[in-house]
Amino acid sequence: MNQKAFEKAVRSYWTVRTSQRDRQMKSGKTDAGLRSAVTGGAQMDALAELLAETFVDAGFSSETIYRATSVELPGYYRPEKQWDLVVIHEDQLAAAIEFKSQVGPSFGNNFNNRAEEAIGSATDVWIAYREGRFGSTRPWLGYFFLLEEHAKSTKPVAVREPLFNVDDVFAGASYRDRYEILCRRLVLERLYDAACLVTSTADPETPIHEPAMDLSFENFTAQIRGRAAQLIRESD
Repeated sequence: MNQKAFEKAVRSYWTVRTSQRDRQMKSGKTDAGLRSAVTGGAQMDALAELLAETFVDAGFSSETIYRATSVELPGYYRPEKQWDLVVIHEDQLAAAIEFKSQVGPSFGNNFNNRAEEAIGSATDVWIAYREGRFGSTRPWLGYFFLLEEHAKSTKPVAVREPLFNVDDVFAGASYRDRYEILCRRLVLERLYDAACLVTSTADPETPIHEPAMDLSFENFTAQIRGRAAQLIRESD
């Protein structure tokens, strides 16, 4: 995967986000401002398109790849849930990817929400798969997270332990560290087959960071290519 294309897609997130905020502020809508940049959607479209191209390059037809916001997958605990990128292979669910982001300043309020969403979405899909909703082939699940590189996301965060001690790995961890731990453990516990963590700022002159190699975009796309090759080989 071309690194320049990846960085351009990450920059697009900030460009679209700013554009949505400015447009809504001019229109006088009640959610104008920071909230508008969250509710506007489409910020991750360039990244989704880049990953869709990865599936095509790996051998899937573009007609089997769905990126519209109306792509729902059935669940077990709920009727259905929207996924950002869905790939179908021989009428079965080949892959689904969730794209999430977080921009400050309320990192503390949102971290638990993001963790619960990620765990819940994957758990729902796996039980639905067990119940035969997607066919016999085990789907591939991916989780992509973009975090704002911010003073409040990179400084150590205290933990409260009123009754029991927390896992030592969280001691002195920043929110960036917590997201790294979350992404890695989502894969370790096989809730997702691969995860990617990227941090950046709205400043185009500031470098884009990938805190861990095992959560890098390169590794993420390599996992996609590996899974695609396996599915295509099995169908020959």
